[in-house]
Amino acid sequence: MKTGSVPRVRNLLSRGSLIALGLIPLAAAAGLASRRWGAWLPEFVALYAGDAMWALACFAFFRLILPSFRSSSVLLLTLAFSLLIELSQLWHPLWLDRIRQTLIGGLLLGFGFRGSDLLCYLAGALAGWGVFALAGSRPGKF
Repeated sequence: MKTGSVPRVRNLLSRGSLIALGLIPLAAAAGLASRRWGAWLPEFVALYAGDAMWALACFAFFRLILPSFRSSSVLLLTLAFSLLIELSQLWHPLWLDRIRQTLIGGLLLGFGFRGSDLLCYLAGALAGWGVFALAGSRPGKF
């Protein structure tokens, strides 16, 4: 067999995917911890960190499933998704409130609209954009 005839095995996960896979549980854990132990944290952190970490996890998730998208596109997608989720909290059909009553549904969809959450989502999405920029993860064309 010739030396060059064996195809190289490419890495299954890019640097960006590895970062996203680490960032999602880290952001989720930090957000949950800020709610669980909020009494021991500065009030500002207890009030706003959970929502910022939610948006950071969303950014990382979108970056993971859309690796060819530029980070700026993922940032806009994260902000649009976050806005839709927050606006959905103004709508309370029975079926949606039943989903919100579950642990996962409540964590993903939230319960009540707060305008301040939009700023938290912006902060979390920008943090995600910054993490990927600093890590040198190079996205594709979109």
